[in-house]
Amino acid sequence: MRRALILGCFALSSAADAQRPAKVFSHADSLRGSNGPGRSWWDASFYDLHVAVSPADSSIRGYNAITYRVIKPATRMQIDLQMPLEVDSMVQDGQRLQFDRDSNAFFVKLAAAQRAGTRKTVSVYYHGKPTAAKRPPWDGGFIWQRDSVGDRWVATANEGFGASVWWPNKDYLADEPDSQRIAITMPDSMIDVSNGRLRSTTHNADNTTTYEWFVAEPINNYNVEVNAGHYAHFSDTYNGERGKLSLDFWPLAYHLDTAKVQFQQVRPMLECFEHWFGPYPWYKDGYKLIEAPHLGMEHQSGVAYGNHYKNGYSGRDLSGTGWGMKWDFIIVHESAHEWWGNNITAKDQADMWIHESFANYAEGIYTECRDGKQAGAEYIVGSRARIRNDQPIIAPYGVNAEGSEDMYYKGGSMLHTIRQLVNDDEKWRHILRGLQSTFWHQTVTASQVENYMSRQAGIDLSKVFQQYLTTTQVPVLEYRAANGALSYRWQNVVPGFAMPIRANGVWLKPTTLWKSGLKGDSLTVDRSFYVEAKAAPAPPM
Repeated sequence: MRRALILGCFALSSAADAQRPAKVFSHADSLRGSNGPGRSWWDASFYDLHVAVSPADSSIRGYNAITYRVIKPATRMQIDLQMPLEVDSMVQDGQRLQFDRDSNAFFVKLAAAQRAGTRKTVSVYYHGKPTAAKRPPWDGGFIWQRDSVGDRWVATANEGFGASVWWPNKDYLADEPDSQRIAITMPDSMIDVSNGRLRSTTHNADNTTTYEWFVAEPINNYNVEVNAGHYAHFSDTYNGERGKLSLDFWPLAYHLDTAKVQFQQVRPMLECFEHWFGPYPWYKDGYKLIEAPHLGMEHQSGVAYGNHYKNGYSGRDLSGTGWGMKWDFIIVHESAHEWWGNNITAKDQADMWIHESFANYAEGIYTECRDGKQAGAEYIVGSRARIRNDQPIIAPYGVNAEGSEDMYYKGGSMLHTIRQLVNDDEKWRHILRGLQSTFWHQTVTASQVENYMSRQAGIDLSKVFQQYLTTTQVPVLEYRAANGALSYRWQNVVPGFAMPIRANGVWLKPTTLWKSGLKGDSLTVDRSFYVEAKAAPAPPM
């Protein structure tokens, strides 16, 4: 979500104006983004996170007991925790461990042999003042705010920045724990709402309360959340594809009546997405919508909501068509991530298009569910005005890098284009649902997603993905008219690009070589394809 919010602030500019110099990646980037020797030998199984939060001085203190499966023998373990937080101690089997810091990573010398196939636990005790988010959720960290009546309001939002900005873990997207406890202690006046289901509420002698939440299914670490404020609560039940799904809503208390109206949009959204994508992925953990002091984030089973109870994106339609003002952008986009990003999670930050392209496309799908197929297509096509083509959507791998913000609107248009190539809506729906069922609760690579879609479509889509994800070039269908006949070819494309296309009401199969045989004086391309049509200069005499 963070990148989409940034993009909404950009004025349109040419691709040439938008080009940015390539980033030089550091040793710290490699430690964060790669499956290095301190990570590759162990697989996170369970995180037991306990954190006491002190809003009075913006500090936290706690521990995470990291239970893991040993894949192969090792003696050195990488655990991530970002500065300025400090580790007090690390303990395994009752023994304190030695460790060294390397930027935002700690390397732990393990005292006991780590035998393949065994399960072990390291407990990391820590404290400090975590990085405060300056413009949440555009940047990551803890959010220390007050609501409009002056009460304290605390939250976390750290996609991209990483979960290790506030708690120690294996901060690597490809490794998710099978389950997790999140025990958050706050001053008595505040209620904490985190992921999963509330197991217990314990009032402590020091005027604090501990809220113990439990996530029963795999969770990517940047989704783990704190939301603490003066909340009200109401609930409902949705009868979905896998039975009864609990719906829990946590607005600030003075927004309760407003929330009861606006949050009615959740039920039709779930009906639409279950139809197109398959069952909601977290029936065990439920669905929650939690008011937050930032615009929104796809926190798993506990979507953070800060759209001020307005339709559109803070009261604006990002597509410029009017269709986006008929529904609440944050409810729809962030909930779409429960399927695209949370159920199916990219192994590497470079492939975040798997999260954001599909979530953007889901906005068009929801528009289609509400207002018809043409409306959904118009929404996606209208959103293209926000594409910048500044740099490739896929970033360098292994360094925790993100590609262009075009992963939203351009990525959504790419998927809409592929839907045209499939040319069978029911088959397309089964491809989307099949992605969810095939990679259920898994982390994936781009190639896995791309290959699956090609196989199920019966079309080699490799050049389509290469074109839209790895270049900034918009395909140009170039044409010439002479004596009532048209010739055409692809230009501005990767080698071997030969995507079929609908133009002048018929299917064409252009390549990079000139083809002829079409009658007419001009060429008009179906707008559902994200391409340009352009008359070519007359050939030299």
